Amino acid sequence: MCATDVRRESGLITIEEHILGRQSAHPTATGSFSWLLSGITLAARIISAKVRRAGILDILGDAGESNIHGEQQQKLDVLANKTLELCLAYRGNVGIIASEELDEPTVLATGASGRYIVIFDPLDGSSNIDVNVSVGTIFSVLEREPAGFNHHDAVSDVLQPGHRQLAAGYIVYGSSTVLAYTVGEGLHMFTLDPSVGAFILANENVRMPETGKYFSVNEGNYNSFSPGIQRFLQWCKTEEAGPYSARYIGSLVADFHRTLLRGGIFLYPSTAKAPGGKLRLMYEANPIAFLAEQAGGEATDGRGRILEKIPTSLHERTPLIVGSPAEMERLNREMSQDS
Repeated sequence: MCATDVRRESGLITIEEHILGRQSAHPTATGSFSWLLSGITLAARIISAKVRRAGILDILGDAGESNIHGEQQQKLDVLANKTLELCLAYRGNVGIIASEELDEPTVLATGASGRYIVIFDPLDGSSNIDVNVSVGTIFSVLEREPAGFNHHDAVSDVLQPGHRQLAAGYIVYGSSTVLAYTVGEGLHMFTLDPSVGAFILANENVRMPETGKYFSVNEGNYNSFSPGIQRFLQWCKTEEAGPYSARYIGSLVADFHRTLLRGGIFLYPSTAKAPGGKLRLMYEANPIAFLAEQAGGEATDGRGRILEKIPTSLHERTPLIVGSPAEMERLNREMSQDS
């Protein structure tokens, strides 16, 4: 029995070992690709430590500047963004990075060695930091077209539909730090063990339950939801439906993490105030949709599959509805009556 098999039987498989052990099943998962993902896990460990010590280190509160969306940046937003930027820059194989906190994509390498694009929301839900609610990091990995290796039009390299993602994942910083990722061969989940400083395999091939008993939405916007969304939410509260229980945190990573493990549905639909949706397609909706589909769930913008949307700008917004097959089927039935 090899050393990896012994460690698997003992339950002590690190994320690095897991990636290396599965890369033969994925044509693009080379040693270079594994090296890139190790940069993300390094950043996650650093950010996790900073989040846990935020009050002690005086890194709570506003940073004093706004990002491109006009949102007030938190100190931890800036710190998380810089941490990911540095950890990925040192990999040597990341050509372009893009982030919620950066106005434009940043070119790190123009040659063929910089074949990967990493897009991320460095600290999703950061407005909840000061009240000690779970926050997270979301990331998406794409591959540059060979024709783009020697030019500086980073935006055109980045604007790829979600179905072309090589990998995606999220880290939730809560009572424990959990990382979930996919390279298109199932969704795998790891928990950070602070005693050894490593992400340890918790569950391979995670599957979203076929149905659940929770719906997650900001019902404060109910009156401006489409009639189909309203009918679905009304149905969730009927005896026929169970009824469902409402669960809404207001942090995408935390709300999706619960939906992934417990089933049900998360809705962030269009409203009268935000007819184009509120969440960002490239670094929020696309990676979450990729993860959901790999776990057997579905993700839509209310009209079609999220992963089929053709992006037109880095910070493009979109509605997002993601959940278990049974809930998504019922939702689609209700929304079809609107057309």
